[in-house]
Amino acid sequence: MNRSRLFMIGGLALALGLLISYPIYNRLRSSGGANNEPGVDVVVAANDLQVGTKLEDRDIRMTRFPQSVVPPGAFTKKNQVLGRGVVLPVSRGEFILPAKLAAANAGSGLPSLIPPGMRAVSVRVNDVVSVAGFVQPGSRVDVLATGNQGGNERQITTVLENVAVIAVGKNLERNPNGDSQPAPVITLLVSPEDGQRLTLASQEGRIQLALRNPLDTRREQIGATRASSLYPGGVQPVSVQTKPRTHKTIPVTVIPPSAYSVETIRGNKRDETKF
Repeated sequence: MNRSRLFMIGGLALALGLLISYPIYNRLRSSGGANNEPGVDVVVAANDLQVGTKLEDRDIRMTRFPQSVVPPGAFTKKNQVLGRGVVLPVSRGEFILPAKLAAANAGSGLPSLIPPGMRAVSVRVNDVVSVAGFVQPGSRVDVLATGNQGGNERQITTVLENVAVIAVGKNLERNPNGDSQPAPVITLLVSPEDGQRLTLASQEGRIQLALRNPLDTRREQIGATRASSLYPGGVQPVSVQTKPRTHKTIPVTVIPPSAYSVETIRGNKRDETKF
């Protein structure tokens, strides 16, 4: 192969390389221009934040992001979030958004989780009532009450449906592993009217919580279930048959009294009279 032919092949290879690399160069230059997009400093979590946390300076930090990736509502100053309570879990490095915080001046802890017009009402439970401890903060439950109406037969009815559990014991967050959380008290989020019904039901009879699928928001039209419906033909009074009492006659042997005598002496004459 002569030298001129080698130069020609080399020239063609160089031209082909330039033709392929030019679009790539333009794309890289365009992406480099995007990186020059003006940034904005926003508030993010400095560590994992639990529900009920009152934000302090150590809990947050300022981080610069391109304007295009900053979500609407992100805070740009620390003083906009300091002192506010966390109502939803926030992961480290996550944007702190208004939906995850309680209203300003609402405080922290349980009170900050109560929306306007609602009430937090606690009821005493055990492992059975709390569905073996699987009722956790954020769960949805129905409240069933068992009792006697006006001294009549026992019955059970659903008094509340699709109620949010706001706390289990003193825990405001569900167990991240999904394990049960046994606790003697569960706090439900209810309206003022439902709060009265819940309190009355817990005092007048016995309540039971029924755990719901959180995606199931249907309301069932269910009436009260009476004890008589559990038995064919209704509840029949139990009759106790008693045998007539018989008195056993015990024979009594009458022993006649022994005879007695009276002796009378008149001079040398003696008389004896028996009775």
